[in-house]
Amino acid sequence: MSILRALRRRVLTPNVRETLLETRGFHVKDEESRQQLETVGASFLQGYAYAVEARSADEAVDWLETVPRAFRGFAYEGAGMGAVMLDSLTGGGKRLTGLLEGGGRHHNYMIYVGIGWAMARLPRFLWPDVTTADPVLRWLILDGYGFHQAYFKTDAYVRDPGRDHPFTWKGGPDAYSARVIDQGIGRALWFVGGTDPDVVAGLIGAFPAHRHGDMYAGAGLACTYAGSACEEELLRFAGHAGVHRPSLVQGSAFACEARERAGTTIAHTHLAARVLCGGRTPEEAARVCTDSRPAGCDGGQVPAFETWRRHIAATISSVPRTQKGAVA
Repeated sequence: MSILRALRRRVLTPNVRETLLETRGFHVKDEESRQQLETVGASFLQGYAYAVEARSADEAVDWLETVPRAFRGFAYEGAGMGAVMLDSLTGGGKRLTGLLEGGGRHHNYMIYVGIGWAMARLPRFLWPDVTTADPVLRWLILDGYGFHQAYFKTDAYVRDPGRDHPFTWKGGPDAYSARVIDQGIGRALWFVGGTDPDVVAGLIGAFPAHRHGDMYAGAGLACTYAGSACEEELLRFAGHAGVHRPSLVQGSAFACEARERAGTTIAHTHLAARVLCGGRTPEEAARVCTDSRPAGCDGGQVPAFETWRRHIAATISSVPRTQKGAVA
């Protein structure tokens, strides 16, 4: 390791203290869930550090693959942020492109989310050119942006649920952009609420009703991907979702696809898929996503990303209960 690269890592990497639940003032359900969520945060920062310290994208991937499977996706999410931060200093997009086109391509969902984290920290003139990104998956960038804002600006984005946060970018229409940011906020609420289904549902319920569906989609993704909830808690959370249950299961299916694609499926993925996705296995839930994924984006007011989400929600929600505990 060169002194320059070590210095680059030290200067650019956020302090791990910023991810502690106590620092953030988040709800603590129990010690197990606290450790789970804080390990997620530490893994994210590990991936971030790998992306800014490595001599190449390939070397960063070699290091990222050493992260335990349960947390490897979070490391790639952090690497996505780190790559954009590094590229913003060096010019171009070499590190991010290297990750997405190289060994990190199987974690592309998480890397796209990480880009949104970087955009939340960078001045607008340093944002990457999103118009060249995958026309469907680039919406995940705003999921990451929303997550970051709720996680680090919790007073403004969570504890003041009536406040508006106007946002515009070159990736698509403003009205739909706000909805995807809400999906990211919903994903962060799983962390703010400490994986406690009652607390998370209460946080979502404090927002205007028209935002609940997208937030349940984000929380469904988080409760499946990050976990730390038992079967009874997942069932209770699905009950809280009520009419927004299709959005919840769509988010859960997205999480299954992200883990299946990356080869990081764990025992909790199987539990959440069975409970939330109509008794499906993670592979079956992921197949619903891949079979219906649109090839491109027509650029209209209802982006292909939203059409995709609706199809997934309708398909999984229409399946009758096939196993004990399945709710879709």
